[in-house]
Amino acid sequence: MNERQPAASGYAAVNGINMYYEIYGKGGVNLLLVHGGGSTIETTFGRLIPLLADHLKIIAVELQGHGRTNDREGPESFEQDAEDCIALLQQIGIAKTAVLGFSNGGNTAMQMAHKQPALIDKLILASTFYKREGLPQGFFDGMAQATIEVMPQALKDGFLKWTPDEQKLQTMFEKDRSRMLHFEDWENSILTSITMPTLIVNGDQDVITTAHSVQMQQLVKGSRLLILPSVHGSYMGAAESPPDKGYVLSYFAAMVNDFLAG
Repeated sequence: MNERQPAASGYAAVNGINMYYEIYGKGGVNLLLVHGGGSTIETTFGRLIPLLADHLKIIAVELQGHGRTNDREGPESFEQDAEDCIALLQQIGIAKTAVLGFSNGGNTAMQMAHKQPALIDKLILASTFYKREGLPQGFFDGMAQATIEVMPQALKDGFLKWTPDEQKLQTMFEKDRSRMLHFEDWENSILTSITMPTLIVNGDQDVITTAHSVQMQQLVKGSRLLILPSVHGSYMGAAESPPDKGYVLSYFAAMVNDFLAG
């Protein structure tokens, strides 16, 4: 998928895990990419990175128990993922960055902006939510019955490419599923605390409802809202999503570059 090779890659020892990261490009603007649940750098951003790396310095990470990053005891949380990302950036010497978080990665990005606003100069929240009502009726009932068989094959393959261990894949799936099932609505104050320029993105046929994205945009002061003709993740070329004909991905990349340059 991603034909562009990283300029650097490695592991950072943060909060008891060895967190994998890659760096692309040499642009003057830093951009942290935070992948979705069950994913890796490649499966979420493999098609997007080549469209951004000529203009930006990209830092892409793999979260706890995902891809090449090992797991820790205990459940996953968006708050812990945020702490891990903050610690990694500090360790590799990134004092200021924009953040693009997709899906569950968007939850992590919001927590980063809430916890450490001085670190983040711009924020892109892509197909994400902060209350359970942002997901369609029946979503959580379906999640309660879900087994690993319903996990998109592209995500299974993406994990096993780097960590060929079926039990670790199963553990990741169960922790991701449990985090969603036990998600408790966030207070509006999480969003109203976000003060940096923010772009909220959703697909018109996304998992996240358009009404919820509008609600988020109204809470984040001065934020902009972009609704694209897309299902969940296809506008950024996520591996688990049906590919578009190319123009939506190209348009999204251009919008990201324009937003970060402005």
